[in-house]
Amino acid sequence: MNHEKISWVSFFRTVLTIALPIALQNFLSTTASMVDTIMIGSQGELSVAAVGICSQISSLFFSCYFGFASGGLLFFSQYWGARNEKGINRVFGLALACMLAVSVLFGGAAVANPEFILGIYTDKADIIAIGAPYIRIVGFAYPLQVIAMIISFLMRSTERVKPPLISSVLALITNFILNWILIYGRFGTPKMGAAGAAVGTLVSGVVNVMVLLRFLMKDQKTVELRLKEMFSWRNGFLKEYMGKCLPIICNELFYGIGQMLINIVIGHQSASAIAAMAAFRVLEGFVFAFFAGLADASSVVVGKEVGSGHLMSGYQYMKKFSVLCPAITFCICLIGLLLNRPLLSLFGLGAEAMFFGKYMILIYLAAGTIRTCNYIMNCCYRAGGEAVFGTLLEIICLFTVSVPATWAAGMIWHLPFLAVFSFLYTDELIRLAFELWYTVSGKWIKPVTEMGQAALPEFRSALAARKKRL
Repeated sequence: MNHEKISWVSFFRTVLTIALPIALQNFLSTTASMVDTIMIGSQGELSVAAVGICSQISSLFFSCYFGFASGGLLFFSQYWGARNEKGINRVFGLALACMLAVSVLFGGAAVANPEFILGIYTDKADIIAIGAPYIRIVGFAYPLQVIAMIISFLMRSTERVKPPLISSVLALITNFILNWILIYGRFGTPKMGAAGAAVGTLVSGVVNVMVLLRFLMKDQKTVELRLKEMFSWRNGFLKEYMGKCLPIICNELFYGIGQMLINIVIGHQSASAIAAMAAFRVLEGFVFAFFAGLADASSVVVGKEVGSGHLMSGYQYMKKFSVLCPAITFCICLIGLLLNRPLLSLFGLGAEAMFFGKYMILIYLAAGTIRTCNYIMNCCYRAGGEAVFGTLLEIICLFTVSVPATWAAGMIWHLPFLAVFSFLYTDELIRLAFELWYTVSGKWIKPVTEMGQAALPEFRSALAARKKRL
């Protein structure tokens, strides 16, 4: 096993070559879905609020399928470290099948009865009327979204970071141009408003998938995808995959349900509060998108080290990512706070919504930093093969602290909106204490490859010896 200490110079070199391109790709990919909310700002607060509510439906959809993708990333990275091409094929096929099933379910509901789905989130009829055409069109893009994600995860895990970055840039440009034309009715086209933004999202999704497929088919040297192996799940593989993925799937699903309950509370606040929340979610999304890209990169790096048997290197990479990512989040949030007025003015908010937005960013300066620290550690747990601890901790804290506190504040006590908002992140500090202890313990390293499992006893001995010296 490799006992060489990972220096900060070596760590930052890895960040620049692997993590930064992934972070930028994730940022651009998420930005494409947020362009709608920004560009619809000229249509008024109600349109911003409507698109914001629709984004929360898409967030629930994301939570329901992301567990399969995240589980796939765990196997991709460790199999790549062990150069197990057959395993990568099987994981890709199984993850794709599961994610497509979820996308068809959500897309079908969005297309068939958008008013009913929106009615779950808000009681404002005017917001539902604007949001229904938007979510109906976006529902057709859901299958494209999952295909693009699993291909991107496969390429990231096999250290091909440029193709997803290029596809995201092209999708973003497509979305921006079509939004500019269709929202405002340029070049003689009808002025479609929110529905025009949805068309832009759909077409950009097609562009994203086509470009990714082009790169995937062109490069068969790194990993050759074989249809027969992709859907060959014998010899207990399905059980092994689900055994690792089920905790992650439950984590994402219950997290999505918890966020849905919180969004229902927000949806029953004033129209200004809903619009401010929609604008804040976009700004938060920009921060979190870049950070989540770093988290995905950490999964690739840590998973590769663990899968190849370099367990101590994976352990050291995890600790350094856990310091770097929250620090970056704090700096970005601080800049956002200083520039809150020009940023919030992009969304066409009124005076009250602008006031809400400023103090929401201030609250997030602390809460978001802690949240990203928790997120990065949980991602690395999964990359190391441990999917239960972080799942149980997040779900227990969410449903015993954050959701009840937010619901009581908004639906029972009817506190002012900013007080309600402050309860959203009340569980994060509790999680931080437990996750810091678990990270240092190294118990989260549980390899799925033979090379990693063979190195496990030596790693545990080395870690125990290091703790005694300290």
